[in-house]
Amino acid sequence: MDTVKKIYVFIILVALVVVMIVAQNIIIPFILAILFWFVIRVIKKLLSKVLFIRRIPDWTLTIVSTAILLSLLFLVISMITINIRYLSVTLPTYEENINKIARELRTSFELNSPLVWNDLTADINFGNILSRIFSTLTGLFSDAFIVLIFLIFILLEESIFPDKIKAMYPNENKYNKVNSLIKKIDHSVSNYIAIKTLVSLLTGVLSYFALLSIGVDAPFFWAFLIFILNFIPSIGSLIATVFPAFFALLQFGSFTPAILVLAIVGAIQIIMGNFLEPRIMGTSMNISPLVVFLTLVLWGMIWGIAGMLLSVPITVIFIIIMSEFKETRPIAILLSRRGKIIE
Repeated sequence: MDTVKKIYVFIILVALVVVMIVAQNIIIPFILAILFWFVIRVIKKLLSKVLFIRRIPDWTLTIVSTAILLSLLFLVISMITINIRYLSVTLPTYEENINKIARELRTSFELNSPLVWNDLTADINFGNILSRIFSTLTGLFSDAFIVLIFLIFILLEESIFPDKIKAMYPNENKYNKVNSLIKKIDHSVSNYIAIKTLVSLLTGVLSYFALLSIGVDAPFFWAFLIFILNFIPSIGSLIATVFPAFFALLQFGSFTPAILVLAIVGAIQIIMGNFLEPRIMGTSMNISPLVVFLTLVLWGMIWGIAGMLLSVPITVIFIIIMSEFKETRPIAILLSRRGKIIE
């Protein structure tokens, strides 16, 4: 019987992976809508701490919080569009600097093989590299309408969801257990989103002023890219440092500005990622670093960059849910940071 159960579990897991790959155009917007819903809840909690706002009805506070989030997203998208247009205009200058850098390297290292360098610089299509970055970013907003529709329905369901849970579990003990599980998921995911957004935003703002002082083109675009990539564990901060440094090299045609960007932005990433974030994150993210990396790879293989961005919140939810059941609790302990489940 146990063998049959294991076969069934394996078949279900394979089927889930297939469904997640095939239906990713629906699942990813839905998960993004849920995450935005968590962000709205965080905004509501912050607003509710203001004395004169506490007396506002909950549904009004939800509308205000949603309007704040959508306004911020619209502002960010508008600023990115302006920066992308500016970078597109400066493409010819960047492409000229590729040849300039190649000549400097050839002179510095006394390499007398111009054909090799010409082939190398010909292969570096700056426009193609930049367009791939743009398409990746615009891909995050391409399903904005679907995400918005999902978000509206989630907000409409929010007020009646507790009543549905009570109806589903008339037994008080079962209801209390399910309600406790939902609250735990809400707390962990909301806490992660709030702290990660704060740290990423602070990293992006500091990087913006650093890039602005160095004179890098479109500093807001690179700061936003740094902000987004910081949601990808481990490799995100590395990519977020290398990208602006590489393009600073192409913009100025000199190594000095690129080294400055690499040093200053890299220092900001190290301070934020290794000192500030662990201090304020505390034990809220009870995940092993190895598990973070493995889930990053796994979700990246299934959903690409979107999967990398969503890997940690999804894993947190899985660990919390598995910790509540006797059969899956050992797996939750294995995936935890120190082998302890936060009660």
